[in-house]
Amino acid sequence: MKLALIRRKFSATGGAELYLQRLLGALKAHGHELHLFSESWESAPDDVETHPISINANRHEAPFAFAAAVDTELKRHQFDCVFSLERTVRQDVYRAGDGVHKVCLQRRRQFAPFWRRPFVNMGAFHRNMQKLETVTFDPENTRHIIVNSEMVRGEIMEHFNFPPGRIHLIRNGIEVKRFQSGERRKTRESFRIHDDDFVMLFVGSGWERKGLKYLIRAYEVMSGNNVKVLVVGKGRKPFFANEGVIFTGPLPNVEEAYFAADLLVFLPIYDPCSNVVSEALAADLPVVTSKYNGAHELIREGRNGSVIHDPSDIRAVVNAVERWRANRGLPETTPESELSLNRNVRETVEVLEMAAADRKRQ
Repeated sequence: MKLALIRRKFSATGGAELYLQRLLGALKAHGHELHLFSESWESAPDDVETHPISINANRHEAPFAFAAAVDTELKRHQFDCVFSLERTVRQDVYRAGDGVHKVCLQRRRQFAPFWRRPFVNMGAFHRNMQKLETVTFDPENTRHIIVNSEMVRGEIMEHFNFPPGRIHLIRNGIEVKRFQSGERRKTRESFRIHDDDFVMLFVGSGWERKGLKYLIRAYEVMSGNNVKVLVVGKGRKPFFANEGVIFTGPLPNVEEAYFAADLLVFLPIYDPCSNVVSEALAADLPVVTSKYNGAHELIREGRNGSVIHDPSDIRAVVNAVERWRANRGLPETTPESELSLNRNVRETVEVLEMAAADRKRQ
């Protein structure tokens, strides 16, 4: 089939980009003709025709401007299926990898300090994103939606009148084998972590939304007892973090951090389905995460991790961490079939082929 894929910013790195790279490769192997619509790209895959989308808009207007420009460009072509990884005006399949913006804003307001709540999310950018989201989730504009968690499926059904039978759960996939070997001792030594230290790992950027402050507060309750926090990712270092919190910045070999750690603690106030949970589970590392992370659906309580109902409940976080600290043996292994990138790509291709068949029948 002749397939259009939409991604506003395309590069060779990042979780969504890795997913798209693998998907393009699988689609090409099936003999499909591929077209990528993007505002900018790096290292575009071979045998993929790129269509530059040029917009001139400020940050507030850019998402709508890109969506409108893509819609105009698509009308100049004929495709068997249009697959969008962005909130856009019209597509056969939309992958809701960013979740529901409306719900994300609700969570930000919920967890903001009381004095900030009246001012949270008042900007034009957020208003425009919600308007665009309403267009995207209109069943007249989108035939099928792919979600990566039941949490996001429920949010769409709660806030938008979209037919449940046209929402398909396809969980994220990772390169499992990449996270199944590493140099624990060498990596710990490089960060001056002792053999008897208990290391809590945090991986990610966007620290406010992903709950780093809750992990640091929990650590402060536990500090002084051979406990360390290893923070991998990009962000502004909190002024209140003490020397037991180690900031590495982004790591090219992030898998080594999982083998250096004893527990992943990731407490977002909103995350559709974080890949870091799958990465930790692939490395046989137990996970403490929040119920506002769609990836909590991979957790089997007490067997491969724990789920915190309120990430700001520091006592609950400490209690969960202490339970895993007392049981430092390997958690129950998570089946590779739940985590595999190949499985994710195969299921995505099936939905795209179904959508193309739907279009032919119209």
